[in-house]
Parts: sequence; C-alpha cells; structure tokens
Amino acid sequence: MSPIRPGMPVKVINPDDIYYGFEGQVQKLIDGMVAVIFTGGNWIKLVSFKPKDLEVLEKTKGKRS
Repeated sequence: MSPIRPGMPVKVINPDDIYYGFEGQVQKLIDGMVAVIFTGGNWIKLVSFKPKDLEVLEKTKGKRS
C-alpha cells in the first residue's frame, strides 16, 4: 500500500460510509485525517476520512487530445 499524498486519486472502501465507492482527489492531510474533494455535475464536496477508509487508485495512462 502506497502512502497517501495530496493530489492522489482515492476511492472510499468503507461499506458503512455514505460515500462508499466514491472516487475523489486528496487535498490535504492533517491530524491523521485525509481531506478528499469530490466533484460531480454541479456540486463539489470536501470530506474528511481516516486513511484506513481509503484506497489509492492508480493513475490512468491515457493520451490527451
């Protein structure tokens, strides 16, 4: 498991959390918590999680057009 750092894409893996399955981007690490920003359509939400509730996603290697 790689350490969580700002800018990394993550997924919520705690099935008891309302954000379970959501994917976002790490914005900040403070006091043992991870702030993750979620965006979708016309909303943006910043939520704090314990590191154990998150999984780091691998960045996709795609071509930009």
